[in-house]
Amino acid sequence: MASQTGAIVQQSLQQLLSTPSFLPHLQGVQRTQAFTSLGAILSTPNKIHKSFLRIALDKGDVVRIPAYRIQHNDTLGPYKGGIRFHETVNEEEVTNLAALMTLKNALHEVPFGGGKGGVAINPREYSVRELYQICKKYVQYFSDVLGPDKDIPAPDVGSGQREMDWMMAEYKSIHPGQPYLGSFTGKSVVNGGSLGRREATGKGVYFTLNYLLSGFLKENSAELADNSGGFAATALEHSGKSLRLAVQGFGNVGSVAALEAYNCKDLDNKVVAVSDRNKTLYNPDGLDIPTLIAYVADNRGDLPVSQDELAAVGINAEILEREAILYLELDVLVLAALEDQIRKDNVDRINARIVVEGANAPVTGEADQILSEQSVIIIPDILANAGGVIVSYFEWLQGRETQFYTEEEISRRLHSKMKATMGAVLPLYFQGNTTLRRQCYTHAVSKLATSLYLQGKLY
Repeated sequence: MASQTGAIVQQSLQQLLSTPSFLPHLQGVQRTQAFTSLGAILSTPNKIHKSFLRIALDKGDVVRIPAYRIQHNDTLGPYKGGIRFHETVNEEEVTNLAALMTLKNALHEVPFGGGKGGVAINPREYSVRELYQICKKYVQYFSDVLGPDKDIPAPDVGSGQREMDWMMAEYKSIHPGQPYLGSFTGKSVVNGGSLGRREATGKGVYFTLNYLLSGFLKENSAELADNSGGFAATALEHSGKSLRLAVQGFGNVGSVAALEAYNCKDLDNKVVAVSDRNKTLYNPDGLDIPTLIAYVADNRGDLPVSQDELAAVGINAEILEREAILYLELDVLVLAALEDQIRKDNVDRINARIVVEGANAPVTGEADQILSEQSVIIIPDILANAGGVIVSYFEWLQGRETQFYTEEEISRRLHSKMKATMGAVLPLYFQGNTTLRRQCYTHAVSKLATSLYLQGKLY
């Protein structure tokens, strides 16, 4: 478990240990031993599966590609987590992401455990046939540990519904006559996927911001007004004002979050900047997000990189360096790219007063502490980007029942689930002296601790 995640888990355990009303039947030495056991369980994965996928390339070479499936914890249900296709994938990264999934599912009361997969490739460097072979080999190599009631993968960075369709088909061929629709989520609708699954993470990311400022604050404005300092002051300051919003990362998560902001009627916000792996596009008057999404769809996922390309589609924007988006004068910064974007070495250049983590771990532990001391609200990954796994759960249910929900029903259920979670953690966050990340972790750890205790696994 990475240092930031592990440190917050340990802090949460210490808080719960010193709270007599939590698991009151545990007393004295027995209580200390149980919490020591809990720390050991949460800090290490149950199982680590790794292999090298043997792939024949189009040019005739044979390569062996590192691949992983980490199963962190299944206390609350089958392992669940995406498969990342990225050149930086390694065992430590995948293990930490699997631990984060355990906590995320516990926080949102999704009946899954935590798992994660990864393949160490840059998918842009492989042909469609080669990617198809990689997907098939991944399922072949890990088929014994995957399944609708064992471990259910989904898309992650670099993978999508196409890859999940391929993997489900291979799983079906390896396990003839067995249930297969729930073996993978994030599939295309025609192959048993759920309406709204592709957009779920991005929609959930924006919903957390929207509900915080337009829902929760309106319902609790009087109570927050009495707590005039710290995070409450930041929230109240940005409620009802015109917000300048930027989205780092214009992939599946970032583009959907940007479109949600562009179309939102509850908040007066405009998307003034977006970025991808190449450049930042900036317009203080707001960007035409639907046109940019259409452009990206026709250009292999890339935003325009020149004024000529912008002019060709009628977009008015200044082209800046890729990292410039982090340092603009903003109210809200949505981080939907990769981890470690805001660090100790650049945190002093951040101007946004609200940061939303659409990606996993985009703010390092040191930067998180510095920003929090400045009363910057950080909506953490464990809360903000859970839309994907929540709708994956709905997809899994639909596959088992072979009855499918409308997109409107999926959206309603997603918002209801995330609203319930925020309703549980936000009051304590604004009343206390802790960060929202810490509050979310404590809530998740308490759920896991209670289940482990009742299952007799802390002795």
